[in-house]
Formats: sequence, C-alpha cells, structure tokens
Amino acid sequence: MRVAETLFALVSDWGASALAVAVFLSCLAVPVPTSLMMLAAGAFVASGDLGPGPVLAAAFFGAVLGDQAGFGLGRGAGVLLTGWLGRRPARARLLARAEGMVTLRGAAAVFLSRWLFSPLGPYVNLLAGGVGMGWPRFTLMSAAGEAVWVAVYVGLGFAFAGQLAAVAGVLADSVGLLTSALVATLAGLALLRRGRWR
Repeated sequence: MRVAETLFALVSDWGASALAVAVFLSCLAVPVPTSLMMLAAGAFVASGDLGPGPVLAAAFFGAVLGDQAGFGLGRGAGVLLTGWLGRRPARARLLARAEGMVTLRGAAAVFLSRWLFSPLGPYVNLLAGGVGMGWPRFTLMSAAGEAVWVAVYVGLGFAFAGQLAAVAGVLADSVGLLTSALVATLAGLALLRRGRWR
C-alpha cells in the first residue's frame, strides 16, 4: 500500500512531469510501476485535478522517447556485435537469419510489446536496434503501440477511479499471464525446431 500512496503523491505533486519521467525510465527496463502511475493519473483526470491533454501527452511522449533511447542503445551495441559476429561465416549466417526475422516479424513484435506484452518492451527495443530494424518502421510501430498502452491505462484509471487497486491487480495478473504464456510458447517452438534440426 505504501508504494501506491507514494505513486499517488508523485503524480499529485508533480503531475504529468512525474509520469513522463517514470514512463521514459520504464522503457529502459528501470523497474518503475508505470502502469499504476498511469492509472493514478487517469483517476486524477477523473477528479479534475489534472487535465487529460497533459497526462496523455506526457505518458505518450515519455514512452516514445524511452523507446527511442532503448533502440539507440541497441543500435550502438549492435554495430559492435555485428562486427564481432561477422568475423566467422557461421555466426554471420546466424546474424543474417536474425535480421531476416526482424524484417518479417519485427514490426508486430514492437507493436505488441508496447501494450499486450509490455514487460518485454525494453528488451524488444534493444533487440530491434541491435539487429538493424529500420528506424522509421520501429518508430511507427512504437508510437502506435504506446498510443494503445497510454489510452488503455489512463482510460481505465479514469473509468475506475474509485477501484484502482482492484483494476491494477487484474491488469498486472493478465499481462503477467499473457507474457508468461508467450515466453513458454516461444521456448517450446524453439525446442521443437531444434529437435527437428537435429
């Protein structure tokens, strides 16, 4: 309960600025309970303490800038990694395959990891930059996904201002379950492919 009270106080005292900073940091894998802060901000919008425009803009632009920072870090690390991987033919083929997968499925991964599988978002940012996904495509998918995430969480905070704890619990459980199911499915598919290859 103290965490929730602290987050409410931050949003209450600093408003949209606190939300923008928190969302930015969460996109870089800093463990900030951003979803709860967006719910709180939605509740403050419902009570008239904060305006909807500044809250939505702060959450959206903080998230997009955080995604861009993660992508940039991945791009810088990817240049170093690509040089190392490209030295041997087997690793170069692996890299080419990874780049091909990002080209085919990367846009969907970026979009869905913004809101449906949000715990994976910071890592998808790094990977997208690292394997050379095109910046315009990444930015478009990132912005579209973040718009969904911000609208859903701020909207739920607005709609259920009196029941934030219950809504936050349901959302956390749902996103955690979906993300776990996705990771388990991907691991199972990888094991199946590896078994077939052998």
